[in-house]
Amino acid sequence: MKVLHSPKQVAQLDLAAGCVLTIGIFDGVHRGHQAILAHAVRRAKQMGVPCVVLTFDPHPRLVHDPDTHLHLITSLADRLEALGQQGVDATLVVNYTLEFASQSAEDFVRTWLVDLLKARLVVVGSDVRFGAGNAGDRHTLEQLGQKFGFEVEIVDNVCGHSGKRWSSTWVRQALEKGDVAEAARILGRPHRLRGTVVHGLQRGRQLGFPTANLDAETAGVVPPDGVYAGWLWAHDGASGLRKMPAAISIGTNPTFKDVPKRTVEAHVLGRADLNLYGQEVAVDLVSYLRPMISFAGLDELLKQMHKDIADSAAVLNVPVPEPIDPAQVTAC
Repeated sequence: MKVLHSPKQVAQLDLAAGCVLTIGIFDGVHRGHQAILAHAVRRAKQMGVPCVVLTFDPHPRLVHDPDTHLHLITSLADRLEALGQQGVDATLVVNYTLEFASQSAEDFVRTWLVDLLKARLVVVGSDVRFGAGNAGDRHTLEQLGQKFGFEVEIVDNVCGHSGKRWSSTWVRQALEKGDVAEAARILGRPHRLRGTVVHGLQRGRQLGFPTANLDAETAGVVPPDGVYAGWLWAHDGASGLRKMPAAISIGTNPTFKDVPKRTVEAHVLGRADLNLYGQEVAVDLVSYLRPMISFAGLDELLKQMHKDIADSAAVLNVPVPEPIDPAQVTAC
């Protein structure tokens, strides 16, 4: 998939016969988004033209309400990766500003959909809104399509087995209660946290459980404190990018009471040699294991940590590793 970051780069696309276009934030690229994208890709193949996504960064809510505490379900990098996996040919990322948001619905359609991207067909969800004050909706788009000569196809709300509409809001609600398995069902894949590995107190190294530490404030939509099973994606030396089974602790470690802020700590099962400091890594959360607990002593804590390792291995369907001798730990 080609990723374009300015209107000038659209010249890289062959739009002589137009394109099938879909528009949206696509935060999470969940199953509802995937249904819209699948329809657009299918129609583009039928028409013999590229399938193009028009998306925006930063999120409009962060521009209109800078004080909001909104955390994106997916980073821009992960959003683009997920869009590419849906079979899209190109994505144009528009820098969302107050000036951009001031365009009328008709000006937006004329400038971006018609003049720039040569849309022959626009595929959107039934809740589409666009233009200043979100004045444009599906009916506005259909009227403008008739005026400017493009077709519009609406993908109605796509629902799960419960009849509830797939949505980014539903993902956030699941994550707020720590139900990462439900979030994965809505997303069609595990929820991902992303960040740069930073130095912690290195207590895990001393106990035989070295961890890669991320700042929870910048990692994305972080679920409640607790222990989770999941996967760590990181560059492992000459092996390149690898997916490694991990036990993941989120919180402040109440047993020791000296952790200043929430962290996401991922221990790769059976590994004592990973040097990940300064590297950007991704953590995929698969299952919630237990709440964060304050233990009376070190022996009780270590017993529980070994159980967490075994439980994580069972969830991830990998062998339970041998315990790590703290003296053998060479990295984070």
